[in-house]
Amino acid sequence: MGLSNSSRTKPSPVVAIAVRYPFSKEDLKYFESLILKKRLEASTEIERLRERLNNERDEASGDSAYSYHMADAATDVNEKDKVYLMIDRQQQLIRHLDRALDRIKNQTYGICRVTKQPIPRERLEAIPHTEVSVQAKLREKRFR
Repeated sequence: MGLSNSSRTKPSPVVAIAVRYPFSKEDLKYFESLILKKRLEASTEIERLRERLNNERDEASGDSAYSYHMADAATDVNEKDKVYLMIDRQQQLIRHLDRALDRIKNQTYGICRVTKQPIPRERLEAIPHTEVSVQAKLREKRFR
């Protein structure tokens, strides 16, 4: 019992709405340089933190077992953990910045991944690796 051709409904055509890309090539170059600057700062910070860890390791190796108190050792471990967390945070920032550079190449930079609307320039200047508008971020927080 098949349906006749006349009784089948045809799917409605998909209508694409063209949204004008909000940034010129000059804008994208500006954001790219801003992102690269932040990426360099994060890389430099990682190097500084790793050097700090190495210096602390060298200083700790000079202490004898009798002159080093357990509480001091616990404090050192806690400080190392903080440094490792800071390194991880900077590495995460670099990954976000790299994704932003990819979006610039794909010409999807500055478009909210939730609303598909342009992200205001001021927000991108403050947080150049952002993928969402303030409205989308507030919606995300409400539904958590």
